[in-house]
Amino acid sequence: MAVVDRCCDKTRSWVNEAVRIIEADANRSADTHLLAYPLPPEWGIDLYLKDESTHPTGSLKHRLARSLFLYAICNGWVVGGTPVIEASSGSTAVSEAYFARLLGLPFIAVMPRSTSAEKIALIEREGGRCHFVDSPGAIYDESRRLAAELDGHFMDQFTHAERATDWRGNNNIAESIFEQMRLERHPEPEWVVVGAGTGGTGATIGRYVRYRQLRTRLAVVDPEFSVFYDAWRDSDPELTGLRGSRIEGIGRPRVEPSFVGQVIDRMIKVPDAASIAVIRHAEELLGRRVGGSTGTNLWGAFQLVAEMRAQGRAGSVITLLCDGGERYAPTYYNDEWLAAQELDLTEPTATVAEFHRSGEWAVRD
Repeated sequence: MAVVDRCCDKTRSWVNEAVRIIEADANRSADTHLLAYPLPPEWGIDLYLKDESTHPTGSLKHRLARSLFLYAICNGWVVGGTPVIEASSGSTAVSEAYFARLLGLPFIAVMPRSTSAEKIALIEREGGRCHFVDSPGAIYDESRRLAAELDGHFMDQFTHAERATDWRGNNNIAESIFEQMRLERHPEPEWVVVGAGTGGTGATIGRYVRYRQLRTRLAVVDPEFSVFYDAWRDSDPELTGLRGSRIEGIGRPRVEPSFVGQVIDRMIKVPDAASIAVIRHAEELLGRRVGGSTGTNLWGAFQLVAEMRAQGRAGSVITLLCDGGERYAPTYYNDEWLAAQELDLTEPTATVAEFHRSGEWAVRD
């Protein structure tokens, strides 16, 4: 009888050590903070920011990168020496480069040639290499081509994000949020508000609240030029757009495989000017700068808080502080960039100021 044994002691030893290294890295880091956003206490509504900027690579994508590496390793797709390729010019590439360096693996980020020098520097600082393409839409095919040519593995965050994260627990972001809320005055939030890039965070939280039999609802905010909102509203997963989002880390011109619309209770479309107006206002309250996707999250959260207040309901709302604003000094915090993008912050700035003054919201999605 013929016997085929694909197990190699050397390979299995590498896998065991790689998982240990990733788990040890997580164990060295305390969980990210849950910050109280300042609202008038008489409103009876608490707003929290889950501060994902405190991860070693500075963003929410650190969790995703950790999950993607564990998923690829435990599936046998990545072993010692495997080149890892990802289609990303942003925070996911930075975080994946970090984990690749921990494991001694080559990492290549495939990105448009127009990617800013600041982003390239962040990826290279973590030991990654940047591979450029002329057309943004070519990054996926080029990533697959490179993986085949180098006998490597294409991580493909947009396909595997919702599969790689264990939504039942295992210290995912949902479990972390609800554990940290346990001693608050409204421990079971009315809403959790997140953006969609891969869709993985929303899928994890939406599944978790159902699994734990919670009443919490999930709201997903979507920036300009992204198709998630329209595709969800019209039940059209084949919908595509003509350009990418100006709000980095969220928004896509196509519905990604990891976007699970069935677990979303509500979606809110957010103008880019609104996202940026919020982060500029929040800088004064928080004493720090945050990224554009945090502004998108807060715009949606403010609207939900205002609706709860109008209905006379107490409770809590949670959203994410996805990353710090230092990476966006040349863009969102730069008036010349705003002018070049023809973004006028006057109206959304007034909306945010009125919300903080009265708790009222003049805009409806």
